Amino acid sequence: MINMARYASDPRASRGRLHDEGRTEIDSGIRGPRDDFQRDRDRIIHSISFRRLRHKTQVFVSPDGDHFRVRLTHSLEVAQIGRTIARALGLNEDLTEALCLAHDIGHPPFGHAGEDALEEALADHGGFDHNAQTIRTLTQLERPYPRWQGLNLTWEMLEGLAKHNGPVSKPTWALDEANSLMDLDLNSWPSLEAQIAAVADDIAYDNHDIDDGIRAGLLSIDQLVTLPFIAERWEDICDRFPDIEPDRLVFELIRDQIGLMVNDVIETTQKRLSESGVTTADDVRAAGMMIGGFSETMAVKERALKKFMYANLYNHPEQLEAADKARIVVADLVKVYREKPSLMPQGWAHSLPSAEPERIRHIADFMAGMTDRYASKCHHAIFG
Repeated sequence: MINMARYASDPRASRGRLHDEGRTEIDSGIRGPRDDFQRDRDRIIHSISFRRLRHKTQVFVSPDGDHFRVRLTHSLEVAQIGRTIARALGLNEDLTEALCLAHDIGHPPFGHAGEDALEEALADHGGFDHNAQTIRTLTQLERPYPRWQGLNLTWEMLEGLAKHNGPVSKPTWALDEANSLMDLDLNSWPSLEAQIAAVADDIAYDNHDIDDGIRAGLLSIDQLVTLPFIAERWEDICDRFPDIEPDRLVFELIRDQIGLMVNDVIETTQKRLSESGVTTADDVRAAGMMIGGFSETMAVKERALKKFMYANLYNHPEQLEAADKARIVVADLVKVYREKPSLMPQGWAHSLPSAEPERIRHIADFMAGMTDRYASKCHHAIFG
């Protein structure tokens, strides 16, 4: 708080929470001396949906290897990068960290393959979007408190999750539903903390997915150095460590890449803040542009890396085969739960709405909360 910049989000100036928590244990000090954004972060960490991320796909579906990343470890890595950038820029580190930790909570099992299956299942009922599902999970499906649904997060937290990639002109049904309860000002830009959380996500998965791809044998250094900016970095690393075998230098490449991207974001964001004349958090939202992010030069390189990763890792034949199987698992389960809802756990089956679209959305809520291994277990139990 002491070194925060004026354009940072200040918990003392928060727009509040949907439910007034009144004089509870919070006021008495029983639950510790934390501000609102610290509480948001802690509520995420202690949530059931956050714990489930440890068994949800990041790159590889239900990875057999203990060393591959999952949604949980990815979220922790994003938080580390986000917090580093936030500190350098004088932003609120707790809000940035909370946004980073929560950003993937709405992902269903099997990553984008599972999301595609749910999108198809809900095609006639508003579709499925993991970002909006994150907010739905945190505002309705999590229920640790006796007097309200959800985690009762601050406006700034929900706003950042809703529009970390910029203004939302056409919200999905789930986001529109959340916005009707608490106006998130969807047409404006988000806080700098949310902008930094978004770019930290890009930095983390762009580089850590390289590590996982090489570890799985689906990527090689020879492929990577076809990208000029990777080749330049790799040549420099080999010159610095001429007596070290290449396999051990992959980690150095990833560290260097992350460092270059982080430094670029810090320098670029500082420059844009200076040029735009932004001085307050409200100025950030009214700036009409994304202030926190890559320079144009780095953005071009980052897009080239993403294109490479899609061509060589995400759309690798082995990955596509696994994704096809995963889509079948999710699609089969949605279909059987629609036909025989009694196969769902008792609480979910008893609370199933009788009319559409609420009925299929309820099933999607159940499905989206599944981990990879639980979805596989349910499918095996029903279909063999």
